[in-house]
Amino acid sequence: MTSNVGGTRQQRTGWEAQSAWATGWTGAAAVLMTFGGIMAIFQGIAAIAEDDVFVTTRNFTYAFSLTGWGWIHLILGALVLAAGLALFTGAAWARAVGVALAGLSMIANFVWLPYAPVWSIVLIVIDGFIIWALCSPRRETTPQT
Repeated sequence: MTSNVGGTRQQRTGWEAQSAWATGWTGAAAVLMTFGGIMAIFQGIAAIAEDDVFVTTRNFTYAFSLTGWGWIHLILGALVLAAGLALFTGAAWARAVGVALAGLSMIANFVWLPYAPVWSIVLIVIDGFIIWALCSPRRETTPQT
């Protein structure tokens, strides 16, 4: 769809943000997802390669092997990175997938609290921001003839 604004033709994508803030926040969510995915990949590699990098606690309710958590973070990080990069292209599926992956990342970081508490809390807050930014209201454009 095209529209004529100020004498110039503009291409419309079928949806627009209600405000410039929503569009900007979606871009920020894409940046945060990309960065967070890369960091989760490094976190997973560190947990897989060296089990003595992280301090473990005794009698933790969600006690899994650190190597297992490393694989979870590595795979989840790769998926978050891919969805974050897809958000830059404007892929509609990336918004829904981004919300789901940010939710899974929140859960994984909650369970990761005993190993890296400050890092986990920061990532939980960032994942909450990503979910908010990707769920911000949009309005459909009306076709112009």
